[in-house]
Amino acid sequence: MFPMLTIQLLILPAGKLMETILPAKNIRIPGTKWQFSLNPGPFNIKEHVVISTFASSGVGSTSAIDIMATVKAFFKTTIHPLASFLLILTTNVFGIGFVGFFMKLLVDSPHMWWPEVLPSVAFFRALHEKEVKSGRNLTRLQFFFLASVLSFSYYVVPGYFFPSISALSFVCWIRKHSVTAQQLGSGLNGFGFGSFTLDWNTVVGFTGSPFVIPFSAVANALVGFVIFLYIVIPIAYLCNSYKAKNFPLVSTDVYDAHGNLYNISRILDEKTLKFDQVAYDNYSELYLSVMSVYSYGFTFASIASCFSEIALFHGSLIWGQLTKAFQSGNGVDVHVKMMKKYDTIPLWWFIILLISMTGLTIWTCEGFGNQLQLPYWGVLLLCVLVLILMPSFGVLRATVSKSLLLLLLLLIEQPPMGAFTQMIMGFKLGLYMKIPPKAMFLSQVIGSFIASACEFATVWLLFSSVENICRPELLPRGSQWTCPYDQVIYNNMMTWGAVGPKRVFYPNGVYSNLFIFFLLGALLPIPVWFLARTLPEKKWIRLINVSTILIAGASMPPVSAVNYLSWFAVAFFLKFVVYRKYKRWWAKYSYLLSVAIDTGVSLMAFLVTVTLQIHNVSGIDWWGLDVSDHCPLATCPTARGVHAEGCPAF
Repeated sequence: MFPMLTIQLLILPAGKLMETILPAKNIRIPGTKWQFSLNPGPFNIKEHVVISTFASSGVGSTSAIDIMATVKAFFKTTIHPLASFLLILTTNVFGIGFVGFFMKLLVDSPHMWWPEVLPSVAFFRALHEKEVKSGRNLTRLQFFFLASVLSFSYYVVPGYFFPSISALSFVCWIRKHSVTAQQLGSGLNGFGFGSFTLDWNTVVGFTGSPFVIPFSAVANALVGFVIFLYIVIPIAYLCNSYKAKNFPLVSTDVYDAHGNLYNISRILDEKTLKFDQVAYDNYSELYLSVMSVYSYGFTFASIASCFSEIALFHGSLIWGQLTKAFQSGNGVDVHVKMMKKYDTIPLWWFIILLISMTGLTIWTCEGFGNQLQLPYWGVLLLCVLVLILMPSFGVLRATVSKSLLLLLLLLIEQPPMGAFTQMIMGFKLGLYMKIPPKAMFLSQVIGSFIASACEFATVWLLFSSVENICRPELLPRGSQWTCPYDQVIYNNMMTWGAVGPKRVFYPNGVYSNLFIFFLLGALLPIPVWFLARTLPEKKWIRLINVSTILIAGASMPPVSAVNYLSWFAVAFFLKFVVYRKYKRWWAKYSYLLSVAIDTGVSLMAFLVTVTLQIHNVSGIDWWGLDVSDHCPLATCPTARGVHAEGCPAF
């Protein structure tokens, strides 16, 4: 996928070029009074934002692509090409239809400030606003390009020549033959003691930019990380909870009772891929690593706590906004007042889009020989879930910039929610940049349709041209085509699809007790709310966010110890050193530096991918070329009688 920051950069010179060469005269449409000009005036910041929004629409909602790739790579079958395309299209566009019901709550409200949008505002302003250089200080545009070049130049090291720099785990190198030491020291598959990274992607890949996320959210995540990884998991592992020692400490894979990788082909019909109960009874129940087990527990708790916390702390705000959703009135936000000169988007635009996408989704799921195995009632249930979840999750992301990794709803909830949040952020960006709402709507909807076709073609091309894609054992050393996220999707498909939650969780599963976490999650925000009401002078109490605390644990894995530890370190340095000592610099350059680093990384990653890695041309064959932290024993089981290749026997 072409990096969006790269596209946003290329749009500026392309726009300036067309401003110079295109004719300014009006062109009349034959038979009508309508006319338009190919060159209505100088290329400006609003045009740049609209084009960028058009180009980026649909890119953030990739779950359908992952499903398509997972079926081809791991289930060794294919979905009908038209069904694959419609799956991508509907997941990209479906959630957009719900946006109209929540515009006043999540866009117009000044309390919903969407911190993820602010770097984009700084980026566009730096490219377009003229700034006079004072003394030796760089203008924002000069600073942006300098930082981008430095980031671009450096990323060739972790991105191509030295991938192992993404997780440096020195404890493993010192104790090469100790399973315990490697479990303690591994940043990717253990507790991460002494592990760190020199790769920006490792810092921001899962958790977001530490430049823009409020420090209160960082502190809450740190508390959750410590509770989960350094209290809950060690106790559970030492107590052999759910046969924890039979499996790796950290893994997204699923296992049988003997500690072997679960052979899904033994419980599925070869032709229909439907579940075979007799074969399942004769084989084994499905087991998870201890970290995956309690990650599900924290996920369940985070779902419940989100509803509880939103009701307690934001219930009156949400109710007030929802009751006004179909009413017109002056917004209290200064940006909303300035936007009154533009026509609002009619609600029926959203309703027509929602109805049409719902019908198309049902047809896609029920047709094509029922290849997608999702009945019509599943689509209708999806609509209900989205309507229930949108206000709560939207408020959470709009205020603390932390997306919920809710694996429970991965195959159903994430695609429309992803499209929803992307479009909401687009409207918020349009609000900040004073762009007509109808222009933002059309650019996102049309862009999503085109993006769906491009995404489908890209995946089809990659699986046709890259040999052994998603098969790490057959790929050359250092290859980036290992598909780790698709492996997670595959394992979740087995857990929630092939085997099913009633056999893994409640009521007949090994992990049925985990549902107690729903109750715990619902109750945990209550004492915080009570203290906040009884001690209003203690402002810090209201900064405690139970959902964010729980999400830190719910996201592990795939988020690893080195991801969090590096993110915390950078965030603390920025907030306690840079912000406190250099406030003027921070106000001028902080958001811009965040975008500049991402831009350099994206450009180099794209360049390396299209010129070298797509042709399986890797870097110099040496120790640092492995995409690992060189802690092989960290994934070893420690139970007596359980044997794994390359691991010592206990």
